Amino acid sequence: MSINTMPVTTGEAFRVLWQGFMAQKAGAMTASWMLHGRPGIGKTEIVQELATRAGALLFDLRLTTIEPQDLRGLPYYDHAAQRTVWYRPEDLPDDPARPSVLFLDELTAAPPALQPTVYGLLQERRIGRHRLPDSCLVVAAGNGPEDGAIAYEMGTALSDRLIHLSLRATAQDWVQNYALPKGLHPAVPAFIRSRPDLLETTNDTLQRGQVIACTPRSWARVSAIVRAVTDRRLRDVMIAGTVGEAAAAEFALIADEIAAMVRVDDMLAAPPAKRWEMYPTNLHGLTALAYALVGAATRDNIGAVIAVMVGIGQVHQHRDEAILRALPLAELCTHGFEVLLQKALDQGWEDAFAASPDWRAYAQARAAAGL
Repeated sequence: MSINTMPVTTGEAFRVLWQGFMAQKAGAMTASWMLHGRPGIGKTEIVQELATRAGALLFDLRLTTIEPQDLRGLPYYDHAAQRTVWYRPEDLPDDPARPSVLFLDELTAAPPALQPTVYGLLQERRIGRHRLPDSCLVVAAGNGPEDGAIAYEMGTALSDRLIHLSLRATAQDWVQNYALPKGLHPAVPAFIRSRPDLLETTNDTLQRGQVIACTPRSWARVSAIVRAVTDRRLRDVMIAGTVGEAAAAEFALIADEIAAMVRVDDMLAAPPAKRWEMYPTNLHGLTALAYALVGAATRDNIGAVIAVMVGIGQVHQHRDEAILRALPLAELCTHGFEVLLQKALDQGWEDAFAASPDWRAYAQARAAAGL
């Protein structure tokens, strides 16, 4: 069956869940949620980030690894009361004083015998005599059979207990809401911005009968490999084993260009007049520079970061090179500032922009141009 709901990005899904959490906290509504999406799209990361931001305890249950009694608990006989009593499992929230998130991962891959046990958690928020505290948000996740994963079709009795979110990976959302906040190596978001079709290739990979697909999760792994492995041959083998040989070959070319041209620390330390000769000369390098500046920005160096970011849009005025004049430098500078401003707002650095003469000149120039 298809998931007949509005597709959302991972960033939108996080915002929806956050609103659901806040509404439940205020007592306005209580619901259980279901994240549908291909493997590696970021379902688990969304729930982890939600719990972190909410200051909530995360109870992460992988339903493919448990039996019904693991949720229901085990019985023992109370001779004095002449009845059977159930020991509650420790994997369920029970503290009403602290917010919690119960994450039922791999719900669609759970054995059919387990699903009736889950019904009570999703709708009545209880199993046996144990009730989930009002401060607990319930979120499930799973893949579909069409994703090449082990999965069962979701029956109506299960589906009707959930609010469904169908996740879709988009390059812009992933770069801005995951790759940059998580500090991935700048070569990775720069590559995905130039090849957004390679962010998620599960469907194409399945049609070709191949094993290795590009996913948001695999690109995060590529970032870790680039940072950790210096031997070029070994690094290439690892990346090919993560995203496939074709995508790895394309990434290697761009990564080599970026490594040769992007020198963020040197540019931030250099006098302003010396920086112009240090800017990369192609779009890949300049894109990676913009992302690297965002990643390198701190409270102490934000002024220099702003100055170098402004320079991305002005470098063609200081270097007489035809290739620079042909690039969309103004658009790239604007995009870089959008991401940098978001980081500054998140960190409370707004005053640094107000105090920056480079930012004021940039903003005045844009206003004069009607932008």
